Amino acid sequence: MDTAPASDRPDDQRQQEPPPYAEVQASAEFGELRRAHRSFAFPLTIAFVSWYLLYVLLSNYADDFMGTKLVGNINVALVFGLAQFLTTFLIAWWYSRHAAAKLDPRSAAIKSTLDGGA
Repeated sequence: MDTAPASDRPDDQRQQEPPPYAEVQASAEFGELRRAHRSFAFPLTIAFVSWYLLYVLLSNYADDFMGTKLVGNINVALVFGLAQFLTTFLIAWWYSRHAAAKLDPRSAAIKSTLDGGA
C-alpha cells in the first residue's frame, strides 16, 4: 500500500484524467450560478458605494445640512453615519438569505457533479 502523498508518487501512479473544471466552468449550470451571484452582488455593491460616497460628499460639502440638529445633540450627520452601519448589516443579512436560497443549491449541484454524484 502506497502511503506517499500524491505529489511524491511517480507520474504513472497519479490519476491520469484531469479534473473537469473547464467543462464545469463552460456549463449552463455554472453560468446560471455566476449570473445569480452577479445580478445580486453588482447592483447592491454599486448602490452601497453610492450611498457611502453621498455620505462622504455631504459631510465635506454640506456642513449646514449635516449639522442640522434633529433631537438634542443628534444631528443629520450622526444619523447618516449610524445608517451606514445599519445598511452594512442589512446587506450582509440579505446576501446570506440570497445565497442560501439561490446560490447554495446551485453550487451544491455543481459540486456533486464534480464529485461524481450526478
